[in-house]
Amino acid sequence: MAPAPESGTTRTLILAAALRRFADQGFAATSLTEIADDVGIKRPSLLHHFPSKEALYRDVLVAELADWTSLVNVAIVGGSGGWEKAERVLVAAFEYFEKHPEFVRLTRREAIDGGPMLSAELGAVLRPMFDRAVEFLEREMDAGRLRRYDAAQLLLTGYGAVLSYLSDAPFIGDLIGHDPLSPDALAARRRHVLDLLRAALDPDLDRR
Repeated sequence: MAPAPESGTTRTLILAAALRRFADQGFAATSLTEIADDVGIKRPSLLHHFPSKEALYRDVLVAELADWTSLVNVAIVGGSGGWEKAERVLVAAFEYFEKHPEFVRLTRREAIDGGPMLSAELGAVLRPMFDRAVEFLEREMDAGRLRRYDAAQLLLTGYGAVLSYLSDAPFIGDLIGHDPLSPDALAARRRHVLDLLRAALDPDLDRR
């Protein structure tokens, strides 16, 4: 029997290879044999760690969501509220998704194709975070630290502004004539979205 550290390493390598394959090819077009080949193991060895393709897919997505949730929880701690805290969470979101393009493609495929993590199941994972964000925005709006908007719609707008740009990068590159994922292009996109949302939300801008 392999020692525990090696087993853990193999599992991590399987998850990373599966994330790449599922993001690039989708769930249906990806085989466990391909993932095993990417890791350098046999299919039975993969099945020792994950009993099915569905189980592997779920573990990939849940692991990425757990990382994202942890990052958001760190970002919302501290600060005085209002735009300062909203901006901190938005910046954390941008940085996470920019560094995890495969996760972006995977979640977009899941949303469009209705993969094995069905929308209701995935929603059960994300809904508490969404509700918490809505509550934060509404609390800050009630206190006058943010302008009044439909908080849920505002979050959906921010979601689209971040994820669609990253997932549609090849098409956007054709539109703008340069690499939309270059450091300069990402910084410009991040600044634009932040400026746009601040103009909508920050009441202090009117006093300057």
